[in-house]
Amino acid sequence: MLDRRTAVLGLGILPFAAGSALSAPPPPLRKPPRLKAGDTVALIEPAGFTEDKFDLEQVLATIRAMGLVPKPAPHVMKRYGYLAGTDKDRAADIDAVYADKDVRAVFAVRGGWGSARVLPYLDWDVIRANPKLLVGFSDVTALHLAFAAKTGCPTIHGPGAASSWGALSWDSFRRLAFLGETPTWRSPAPSEDRLAPRSGIRTFRGGKASGRLLGGNLAVLSAMVGTPYMPDFTGAILFLEETGEAEYRLDRMLTQLGLAGILGKVAGVVFGQCTRCTGEEANYSGFTVSEVLDQHFAPLAVPAFQGALIGHIANQFSMPVGIEAEIDADAGTIRILEPVVT
Repeated sequence: MLDRRTAVLGLGILPFAAGSALSAPPPPLRKPPRLKAGDTVALIEPAGFTEDKFDLEQVLATIRAMGLVPKPAPHVMKRYGYLAGTDKDRAADIDAVYADKDVRAVFAVRGGWGSARVLPYLDWDVIRANPKLLVGFSDVTALHLAFAAKTGCPTIHGPGAASSWGALSWDSFRRLAFLGETPTWRSPAPSEDRLAPRSGIRTFRGGKASGRLLGGNLAVLSAMVGTPYMPDFTGAILFLEETGEAEYRLDRMLTQLGLAGILGKVAGVVFGQCTRCTGEEANYSGFTVSEVLDQHFAPLAVPAFQGALIGHIANQFSMPVGIEAEIDADAGTIRILEPVVT
């Protein structure tokens, strides 16, 4: 019988060395305060830049509509190649907003590429001493993982400040960040919500599992393997999402996680949405996305399912990174077991 310390490569199943991935035990949990109307929240751009001032004005209006007061960091709307300022500039913005006593939470405006580049320049002592919610997704995954590894401060993998913030996205975030609730996320059926995935939930292996929620964008997470900014995934619930990646590239990245020992450590897996994840080859007859996921997740012998509303979609769940949760792979649910805020 296969155990969880296996990784699927193509048509064969190969063992890997458990514990080979570089990781550190989690630091003590340091929960940030909950948000309330009138709170000041900082806007940062740890990766790509915003070029159009009217786009930034829309972002400011979105934050104000939440009842919050936006405070852009100094290098928002700066540009350095495809980045929002140099690595040290973007890192200085993060340090500054965490040191700012008036700021209660930190929203990434957008993703792109470049969040991982700021990690060596951050003042982790300042961030650790000033717990504040970090909110964002996609490339911001690098910060979520690093915060989990270095600070013990929970973060929220959810819409960026420039995201569409549909009703489901806002309600999901509000319940976690403002109300301090411990909700259960269940993807609505297509008949209930036209924005829900048409394919619904696919269960690769049934059952329930609980553990610390860790994850984010698959490409960013797989690129963090072997760095000191990767948290320990032992007993964790791994959640993943992706966009714009062909099936074979998904296979490559999941193979990396298997060979690095990460998949063999987790207690359960949730794969959210994979938008535009199809190859460009005409008359493609290879593995589907779900078949690739099944090849990597089913042999782990832990609960695993696909289809949660996590990822590059109009409405998405807010996922509290670093907080305990329970998944039911048969029902396709994610139950948050503790508040993310105090």
